[in-house]
Amino acid sequence: MSEPAQPTPGERAAAGRAARAGAPRSSHGEWEPASDRPDPVELLEAQAASRVGRLLPLRYGRMLASPFAFYRGAAAVMAVDLAATPRSGLEAQLCGDAHLSNFGVFASPERRLVFDLNDFDETLPGPWEWDVKRLAASFSLAGREIGCDTKQRRRTVEAAAREYRETMRRLARMGNLESWYQQLDADSIAARWAQVVGKKQRRGFERGAAKARSKDSGRAFAKLTEEVDGRLRIVSEPPLVVPIGELAVEEAPGVDVEARVRGVLAAYRETLDLERRTVFDGYRFVDAAFKVVGVGSVGTRAWIALMLGRDRSDPLFLQVKEAQRSVLEPHAASSRFERQGERVVRGQRLMQATSDIMLGWVRTEGVDGAERDFYVRQLWDWKGSAKVESMQPRGLVVYAEICGMTLAHAHARGGDRIAIAAYLGKGDPFDRAIAAFAEAYADCSERDYEAVKAAAEAGRIEAEID
Repeated sequence: MSEPAQPTPGERAAAGRAARAGAPRSSHGEWEPASDRPDPVELLEAQAASRVGRLLPLRYGRMLASPFAFYRGAAAVMAVDLAATPRSGLEAQLCGDAHLSNFGVFASPERRLVFDLNDFDETLPGPWEWDVKRLAASFSLAGREIGCDTKQRRRTVEAAAREYRETMRRLARMGNLESWYQQLDADSIAARWAQVVGKKQRRGFERGAAKARSKDSGRAFAKLTEEVDGRLRIVSEPPLVVPIGELAVEEAPGVDVEARVRGVLAAYRETLDLERRTVFDGYRFVDAAFKVVGVGSVGTRAWIALMLGRDRSDPLFLQVKEAQRSVLEPHAASSRFERQGERVVRGQRLMQATSDIMLGWVRTEGVDGAERDFYVRQLWDWKGSAKVESMQPRGLVVYAEICGMTLAHAHARGGDRIAIAAYLGKGDPFDRAIAAFAEAYADCSERDYEAVKAAAEAGRIEAEID
């Protein structure tokens, strides 16, 4: 049987240019809240219904730390707004929450410090523009937080959009494998950083990279464990860290929580490739704890598991994090994966040039009897992210370019890079439109922040600062 003919590069490029008729590049700058836009407080409350109730005040407290912190936790709110924006009709695998703090460094299997997207809780195929707009508005809000004026913020966002466009056009000229292998590492970022920023920020980057390299299971072991009656245990710091022994007493009396955790790890093991199961089998389970993580993720169920290899100098900390349905799913196609943990893992492996070797997923019954999906990864593996609050405007522009390039690499792996590149074109209409969108949406997000803050002050929701 003959294979169906694939579109030629010329045909793919023509399809990209033709998409401008339905969604002109300048149309991406046209945005204002819909007259029937849902109340952001109601959207957050609806999202909270499936989360751990006792942690919701902490989630709201973290979101109300600043408008940018609020934006980080409001992916569900923005998903509703993005659904009403123009679409080119060209799709890619999306991060789903591509704000600037969800980019960072981590260790590759070859033990190199690489830079990439690092959060895929909301990943799903969809309009590539949604990720670009989520990233752009995050830079507008971050710019406001560090004191950038309107002109500086627009320059920053245009830099991100321009780098995305130019990188996609460069990838479109490459072969499939050459395009797939494209990635950024810490050394190349440092070289780019050094050309623009001052000595102080260069040293800050170097310190950050050194700190990331030290952030591994060994450091987690030193920080998170203690010896009790001759046995290693995870340190208790409720409500942020609650060991399984305490959880069994307080929330799951009569349930053998440790046996449940061992069962989860055994089921997770089956999703690893054969050679990685061999690595996993070299470790034994020691202890586990419930651990609060992130801003937007607070309230989802997240666990850490301490494993030991040859001895106490060979620890492995795994994070077992709940995967709920993507906030994009009501507005895009449903996931092809029934298990949400698998959705996260498959999306991450597609979008990243290299991924954690311990990445896997599991569906299991919780201590409350409800069945839930989780994905598993190493807790700390040279992970680090930029401290935007300490950046100067020039540094923010460079970081915007780096994130724009990285997002293009990710979209090119799970989308038609040739069609997207042709849609974007050589000129800057798209760049300028995205800058206009970012400012308009940042204004709206700040109003949402004030609305949620007012709801907390009025007692409609409870917010707790940790």
